[in-house]
Amino acid sequence: MSGAAGVTTPPAGQAATFDIDQVRRDFPFLEAPARPGGDSPTVFLDSAASAQKSRQVLAAIQDFYSGSYANIHRGVYDLAARADAAYEGARDTVQRFLGADRREEIVFLRGATEAINLVAQSFLAPRLAAGDEVVVTELEHHSNWVPWQVACERAGATLRVAPVADDGHLQLDELTALLQRQPRLLAVTHVSNALGTIVPIAEIVALAQRHGVPVLIDGAQAVPHFAVDVAALDCDFYVFSSHKLFGPTGTGVLYGRHQHLKEMAPYQTGGGMIAAVSADRTTFAAPPARFEAGTPDIAGAVGLGAAIDYLQSFDASALRAHEDDLLHYASERLAEIPGLTILGGGEPRTAVLSWTMDGVHAHDVGTILASRGIAVRAGHHCAQPLMARFGVAATTRASFALYNHRNEVDALVEGLQAVHEIFGR
Repeated sequence: MSGAAGVTTPPAGQAATFDIDQVRRDFPFLEAPARPGGDSPTVFLDSAASAQKSRQVLAAIQDFYSGSYANIHRGVYDLAARADAAYEGARDTVQRFLGADRREEIVFLRGATEAINLVAQSFLAPRLAAGDEVVVTELEHHSNWVPWQVACERAGATLRVAPVADDGHLQLDELTALLQRQPRLLAVTHVSNALGTIVPIAEIVALAQRHGVPVLIDGAQAVPHFAVDVAALDCDFYVFSSHKLFGPTGTGVLYGRHQHLKEMAPYQTGGGMIAAVSADRTTFAAPPARFEAGTPDIAGAVGLGAAIDYLQSFDASALRAHEDDLLHYASERLAEIPGLTILGGGEPRTAVLSWTMDGVHAHDVGTILASRGIAVRAGHHCAQPLMARFGVAATTRASFALYNHRNEVDALVEGLQAVHEIFGR
């Protein structure tokens, strides 16, 4: 019996299956040839940078612009009411998706980067003084490093860095020692964008709470691959971007504990985020409106809601099994390539492989693969401190999503074998 798109409802007592062929039909990019005159689609292995969009998401955006578009929170006519309902309905979808206790804890922003900057400016900066400390980890994307570094420089505080072991996992004893110093904040990724390492985030949040340390979690690489429950985690802040979750660009989410949001001043001001304005003073609206100055990306929120609905139409365990199979199959196949070294590789991990090849620059690997219609990422992946920890300037990275197939892993391996032959190693 068939259920929602891409899902087959199994008979009682049987495990759910994942219909990869149906999923691939849901993504229009797979209908376009990788090169002019070709007949094969791009082997797209770069979803950690930005994921492709399903027909369902594209249709939701088209339908909104075609039949429900108006500015929000201002109009009293029917079209404006429909736009309000679509935008705020997307907020309700995100609340359920993250398991937040209140819809007011969900703030729409331009992405995870803006969400982190908001917390740095509005939550951390007023609490940060000379001599204080903030803790990040070597796993962090620059977006979860630089805002804290800048805040520390301005306040005369110190940024401390929790180290990573050779297997790509945090050294928890070192992190514990840093938390015992009672820093003003811990900023930590849920999944490394460069290695795919899954951080034991529940354990880390509990550890931070024992020392009274607020925690911000960068979930940009986590939410596309497994369920997140912020209430169960009991974290202070959680951020992610729509475009990595099969939704449109220019939209993201900040979850913030309601008490924190009530106490935070906005870091942008303008229309739509005020309660009252006079010549003497301005009173700001309650959260989340106070953090959503100006006309937001309404269609982006609608598209994000549709992307979440699409992702949640699948059996979660079947989807995770599919992606884990791709990851481990790719790990085994890449081991066949002489001179190729995968960074990290410790379990648990998800969806990402990052490697070097002896005597070959990552950009050359990426260029040769691109000539064969294979899209990977080559560079430092906005994780230069992590690259420095492993003693490399850059790696080549393949990242997997629900629409990828084992055949694409085989194409990647054939491409890497060609790289090996070209460079004569």
